Amino acid sequence: MASIRVLGHAFRAWRRNMKWAKHEPETPYLADLLSGAPVCLHVGASDGRHSYVMTQVAPDARIYAFEPSAFTFEVLQHCLAWHGISRHVTPVHAAVSDTEGEMLLVTPKKTSGRMGRAYAFVSDTAPEGKVRPDLEDTGVELQPTPVVTLDGYCAANGIGRVDFIRMDIEGAEQKALTGALGIIDRDRPHVLLEIHPAMLEARFGGSAEAVVEMFRSRGYRMFALNGDRLEERTTVVPNLPWKDYFFVHPSRGPKLPDGVFKARMAA
Repeated sequence: MASIRVLGHAFRAWRRNMKWAKHEPETPYLADLLSGAPVCLHVGASDGRHSYVMTQVAPDARIYAFEPSAFTFEVLQHCLAWHGISRHVTPVHAAVSDTEGEMLLVTPKKTSGRMGRAYAFVSDTAPEGKVRPDLEDTGVELQPTPVVTLDGYCAANGIGRVDFIRMDIEGAEQKALTGALGIIDRDRPHVLLEIHPAMLEARFGGSAEAVVEMFRSRGYRMFALNGDRLEERTTVVPNLPWKDYFFVHPSRGPKLPDGVFKARMAA
């Protein structure tokens, strides 16, 4: 039976979705990328807000939602049920990286006393010193979590095509993408990726430049919002702790829905 805390979080998330409130500014652009019956991977699914949006702009979408937190995974399951989209979204209780196994989910405790669930990240070992370069904390909560690779999960579950990947995993994006290069090279999916330069370097031994190069070396074009305008970029915006970026491959351009991305890819 779900706890009162889980139900409370799930209700607030469900209500936000019903009001289309507190969604990232990139959310409205999903309609310009998704149509028909796309297969989507939602990595770092949290309460499922992006999964919900995907089902609204592409009602026949098939979504696999990966969430490592046991607490948040329960919230996700309730939100999917209350929205009536459980038959379209498969929740997966796992983190995503470049190798399968088990890791620790590190959830900072904020100075307010609340758990910083939105700041949680995976680690091989318990972190020492300052937990995150972008957050003041009073300690951490550690939870073992299973880990999959996207290539391995899709192969094991007969997922033969991936059209879209949404990923927000607090610095683990380079490792997760390394474990998805088979999918990326095979399907050239559209990607909406939150890049965390400081966390990539501080906790994962990676870099934002390496993440961008993974896509640009494969011919992808990169876009980001500047205010209310979508602009093409070749590098991440400097001096930001994180930001969302779209990556779209020209080979997918002709089949995009009518919208800003189709127009940009044809230019």
